[in-house]
Formats: sequence, structure tokens, C-alpha cells
Amino acid sequence: MYNNILDVKGLKVGQVENKEALTGCTVVICEDGATCGVDVRGSAPGTRETDLLDPINSVQKVHAVVLSGGSAFGLESTCGVSKYLEEKNIGFDVGVCKVPIVTGAVLFDLGVGDCKVRPDKEMGYKACLNASETELKQGNYGAGCGATVGKVKGLDYVTKGGIGSYSIKLDNGVVVSALIAVNAFGDIYENGKVIAGVLNDDKTKLLNTYEIMKSGFMKGGFKIDNTTIGIVATNAKLTKAQCKKISQMAHDGYAKSIFPIHTPHDGDTIFTMSTGEIDVDSDITLLGCLAAEVVEKSIINAVKNAKSIKNIISYNELENNK
Repeated sequence: MYNNILDVKGLKVGQVENKEALTGCTVVICEDGATCGVDVRGSAPGTRETDLLDPINSVQKVHAVVLSGGSAFGLESTCGVSKYLEEKNIGFDVGVCKVPIVTGAVLFDLGVGDCKVRPDKEMGYKACLNASETELKQGNYGAGCGATVGKVKGLDYVTKGGIGSYSIKLDNGVVVSALIAVNAFGDIYENGKVIAGVLNDDKTKLLNTYEIMKSGFMKGGFKIDNTTIGIVATNAKLTKAQCKKISQMAHDGYAKSIFPIHTPHDGDTIFTMSTGEIDVDSDITLLGCLAAEVVEKSIINAVKNAKSIKNIISYNELENNK
């Protein structure tokens, strides 16, 4: 096992980033198609084709899910993914051609690097070229390149976020995994302790966003950059409705590891992809609980694998300076 989303057979992950502009995108490709659902909890989402994932709508499978920086501009990267898949003759057969079904979500990283450089069609295409079934880099890669956490005092006092993954395999062969780009307004918690988030004035110690807010201080609104977006993937055979329910339950992983979460300044979104390899019981309670766990651990992995960049301090730098 890779102990990440690549433990789900049939998936490939590609990433590309601009380390100067501090932005990037990540694509999860399923060439044979994956049943997919989504749940959006934040109040400032940026997404593509999420209406298609409603269980009442006809198309049953997607061929790729994209996580991207660049705010709404970054949705252009999904077009590069569509171009790549069309060239590979992958998509929904409409008779005259095959239309790749590509969905995705974006996070807001425009204030961190160069706001004029965003993931575009070329970057999305390149991410597909980089796609691998065996290698997944975590931390400052793909959609995690410009991600930060702990924004209550503004960008001068944030900790580096990133992209992280984790998976669990049951004895019956079922795998549940997650891939999360962590760019939250709130702090990141592990076992009830803040491990990344808002920093004190000399950037030597972590504070507590909630306590700061209760004191009446907040540099809120869209001057700060937020949204945690991610994918749960499983080889269990699920319907679109079940995928949506898994996505809903997976948000508990956000709530266990990020606080505050699902704020008016976040666009928190989780997709669930099912490759349908293994038949499972119709009661998906366990799968939903596993989804919450892998999401929580993916978030923790994201910040623990992140590296300091420019003036943005990472979890590891804080630990080394203790």
C-alpha cells in the first residue's frame, strides 16, 4: 500500500505548480469512469459540473476531478484536463464524439504569490501528463502550492498549508482514501491541539483563531484566502446518492481537524469517487466514518509535509524552533 489515494486501483494523480507565483492544480483521473457525488459546505465555493453530480441527473460517471488554486480563474485548468482526455478518446459517448466528464473545485490563493498567474488550460493539461499510479507528492505541490491556514490576523501571520493524502484498507479489500488541499481560514488540530494556524506577532508561536475572534479581532472577508477542497475515493461500489452521503459524512473529518470550518469565507467542498470494484452492504455508515477519518488524517499530513516558502512558516519550522 502507498497509504494514500493511489491505493484505489484505477486512479492516477497528476500535479503541477508554479513555485514563484505560488499556485497550482491537482487532477485525479479515472479513465474507466468513477461514480461521483459532492457536498459543498462553505459559503464561497468555486466549482465545475457539480449540478451534474446530483443523483437525479443522468450522467453517472466522471473521468476526472480537479482541485485547483487561482480562485474562479483556476477553473480554466479543468479545460486542459478535458482536452487531454479527449485526445485519449476518454469520455461519455454522445455518438458523434466522446465528451470527458470533468468536475472540480478551486481554492483562493491569489493573495499569496502573483495574482496574475493562475492555473490555466496549459497547467491542467500538464498535470494530466504528470499523472502517476504510483507516486504522490504531499505538501507544497499541486493545489497545495499556495495554500495557507490561520487567516484571522491576515496573511502576515499564517502557517503553510498544502495537499495531503491518507488511506485505510479493510480486511475485505475495501479501500477508503482521501486527497485534500488545505487552505483554511481556521487552525489545524491534531488530537485537540493546534499544530498549524495563526501565529503570534513575532511568528514564534501558534495562537488560537477562535479565542482571537472572541476577543473581537478579525481581518475578515475576501482579503484573506480560504477554502479546503478534497476528494474521497473508494473501490467500494456506490451509487451517486451514496457518494453524496459519503461526502457529507466526510466533512466530519474537516470539523475534527479544522476550526473554525465551513465559514462564510470558505468554499469547503468534498467529492467522493467510487471505482465500483467491490460490492458492499447497502448501509454505508462504516464507509462514511472511514471517509471522515481519512480526510482528517489527510489534512494533518498536508500541513506536516508542507515546507516554509518565502515568508510563510511551516509546521516543521515551528517544531524545529521549539
